[in-house]
Amino acid sequence: MEYIIFFGAFILFLVFIFMKGAFDARKNRKNFEQKLFQDYGKLPEKEYKLERFARINSYYLNHPQEGQIDDITWNDLDMDEIFRQMNHSYSSTGEEYLYYILRTPQTDPDKLLHLEEMVQFFDENARRRVDVELLMDQLGTTGNYSLYDYLRYLGDLGKRSNMKHIAAILGIAVLIVLCFFLPSVGIVGIVSLLCYNIVTYYKEKSVIEPYIVSFAYIMRLLHVCDTLVRLPIPPCEKEWERIKKHKARLSSMRSGSFWALSGGGISSTGNPLEILIDYVKMVFHVDIIVFNRMLSELNKHLEDIDVLIGEVGYVEASICIAAYRSSIEHALGNEWCIPDFVPECRIRLEEGYHPLIQKPVKNSISTDRGVLLTGSNASGKSTFLKTMALNAILAQTIHTCLAGCYEAPFFRVLSSMALRDDLGSGESYYIVEIKSLKRILDASAGEDVPLLCFVDEVLRGTNTVERIAASTQILKSLSGRNILCFAATHDIELTELLKEEYNNYHFEEEIRDGDIFFNYKLMSGKATTRNAIKLLELMGYDEKIIQEAVGQAEHFIRTGSWN
Repeated sequence: MEYIIFFGAFILFLVFIFMKGAFDARKNRKNFEQKLFQDYGKLPEKEYKLERFARINSYYLNHPQEGQIDDITWNDLDMDEIFRQMNHSYSSTGEEYLYYILRTPQTDPDKLLHLEEMVQFFDENARRRVDVELLMDQLGTTGNYSLYDYLRYLGDLGKRSNMKHIAAILGIAVLIVLCFFLPSVGIVGIVSLLCYNIVTYYKEKSVIEPYIVSFAYIMRLLHVCDTLVRLPIPPCEKEWERIKKHKARLSSMRSGSFWALSGGGISSTGNPLEILIDYVKMVFHVDIIVFNRMLSELNKHLEDIDVLIGEVGYVEASICIAAYRSSIEHALGNEWCIPDFVPECRIRLEEGYHPLIQKPVKNSISTDRGVLLTGSNASGKSTFLKTMALNAILAQTIHTCLAGCYEAPFFRVLSSMALRDDLGSGESYYIVEIKSLKRILDASAGEDVPLLCFVDEVLRGTNTVERIAASTQILKSLSGRNILCFAATHDIELTELLKEEYNNYHFEEEIRDGDIFFNYKLMSGKATTRNAIKLLELMGYDEKIIQEAVGQAEHFIRTGSWN
């Protein structure tokens, strides 16, 4: 009787633990779901370790296309920071696909219109948006490595046969039968074979263990796809059809996957069932046999997995774009617009601004030829160049511009701005700079898509005479029929030398009460003020240095020569 009472109490305890776990899980999910509703329109708060950023570009690197944003332009424009501001994803798949979108400007209006349908749907249908986000949270991340990293190294495993594992199982069966006829021989044989299986199990397990993460992620991906395609989301009908088609080809991979994906070794939880399963694995190598079969199926269907990653990532990335638009309005207090693409090689930006600047000064411009920017140090030239470039890229990637109005054709965008010496290769700043400019000149030759390029301080790494001469010719080469070039310079001489090819704009400053103030407003014409020497004075340099410098500068302006 006492044993029955004890056993009953133990069963009730297990039921209580199970129910409490289920209740806590449901409560946590409900709280997370509520958080998803509440956080929409807020800026994402995520930590980015170096390893995480190292894998975020994996989908992009595995899907190269013509016209993608190159590393120089990406770094010039601080696009990693733009990505952080936009990354509302909950899965590695969505995160990597969003990065891919930002580096892959579209020239097909139909693709951008379809993206717009997706973005608007998720913005207007909070329930469906949260449904997808909950699934993406279930999918989760692959840690510090991308799924593509794991798939790339599958070849290192080679072809794995199950023959020896199956032979060992058959051997045990034969020895069990032998026990009825020669008990001593059968028992010794069984013990020996079991010892052999256990020893070889851990050796085999150590080989496949690193790949279990990728297999688990693929199984979660398939599970998420099962639920995703049942959600009534009209703009995603084509995505759902592609997911169903490619998911069906992976059905055989799912069979028995539990054995391969459950933990190896003696269970640390002490659960009797898990301990029993672990012993079964060690003796019969069930998980290794299933893993080898899954590996064989996986190698046959890498393309199907790639399609699923792309389709699921695309859906979550569209939610990120919707959330980013909302955060522009609610968290940053600014406006955005949908771009208007025109056939002519011109650009019009109204009230455009830089997204990383708090309370930015907005500027407008309309031009059908190159623009030469002049102005004082720190007056806003570089920020304006970045504002133009970012809006052109965001227009063709997330169909969203940080402005009141944006009109332009589909461009290929290149820049040469935030360059530095390359210590690794031993190249000086000037060598790095002329290589960077050369890639823009090369891209301008024979491009079907109009080129939009941005150059900050042309050839600043060399002497004045040769800089002005070479800059003039380079910028003339970038003023062709199918090119728009925005260039910033301190060399006021270029405004005259290039007045037939470029429109002149400038930024200026005001000095009052012993301090310097910038309004950061774009103005027509070339700059008429200088502040380099005045800044020395404001910083407390010796008065003799200031007077001599002013005298020399005025002499050069009057005579054209230095005294």
